[in-house]
Amino acid sequence: MLRTVRRWAAAAVLGTLIAGCGTTTPPDAEPKAADAGAKTDVSVQPIAAARQITDPKGHTVTTKAPPRRIVCLVALCDDMLAELGLTPTATNSALLAHPKFLGKEKAARIPVVPGGFIAPETEAILSHKPDLVIGLEDTHGKLAPALDGATVFWPVQPTSWQDSVGYLRNLAALTGHTRQGEDAERAFRAKLAAAEQNKSDRTALIIFGSDENFGVATPGRDVAAGLMPKIADYPWQNRGVEGTYSMEEILARDVDVLFVETLSFGEPDGKLSDKLAKNPLWSRIPAVRNGAVHEVDAEVWAKGRGTRSLGIVLDEATAALK
Repeated sequence: MLRTVRRWAAAAVLGTLIAGCGTTTPPDAEPKAADAGAKTDVSVQPIAAARQITDPKGHTVTTKAPPRRIVCLVALCDDMLAELGLTPTATNSALLAHPKFLGKEKAARIPVVPGGFIAPETEAILSHKPDLVIGLEDTHGKLAPALDGATVFWPVQPTSWQDSVGYLRNLAALTGHTRQGEDAERAFRAKLAAAEQNKSDRTALIIFGSDENFGVATPGRDVAAGLMPKIADYPWQNRGVEGTYSMEEILARDVDVLFVETLSFGEPDGKLSDKLAKNPLWSRIPAVRNGAVHEVDAEVWAKGRGTRSLGIVLDEATAALK
């Protein structure tokens, strides 16, 4: 039962479905190099303060005044506020404890919304008298009716770094922290462009999970994975909610560098890479044989989704891919 809960929770956190080792390979699913897309444009358009914005997914958000009491139900919200020089009134994310955000001591002063990521408590959210609540659409959208009339709810659902930049610009406009938004966007674009110019020819892979079942992070579903085709060989494509990659397929791709995101729900119970080591195929992966398995901070890599988190991903990934 616990394992089922963890798998479901991981799917909710990442917006994808975890399937286990040995998943049947679709006959037409031969991996191809993921599209790196166009070269990154480093120019940044000015941001104007606004009382109404339309976000990258078409949601319109209106506030009567610049929001100052913002409750974060998704780590992207914490990330954006950090980029704008703000802090949330309350949060349910652990992202801010990272040293490149607030650090553990300062992050511990921010109230936590009870109920966790999956089921934040409505009364607790409203007890902070927020003028804006930001949550993940496919997880927190169900809260909208209960929040309606008491605050403004903004459902976000980033699937690419471009979405993340768009959301940052939107929040900068609403809060009036336009210069900070422009500076953060400029810094991220410059970092991505620099990484892109020094693309590695090594094959990389990001896997995530909480037990011996794992998923492959793919562009189009996972924001951090969307950066990988720009900086490495990343032959993993989105197979939708019904499919992922088996250990046999991973072995066949001669992965040079492996990034592992251990998702924890409740008390920590060990690293995903240690659990996968029980699979006899694991030790045959070149990255494992050569000591190129990197356990990364899932709060940043899997949940962060914003420009500061993605900048950390680029720093760590490019260092590992050299």
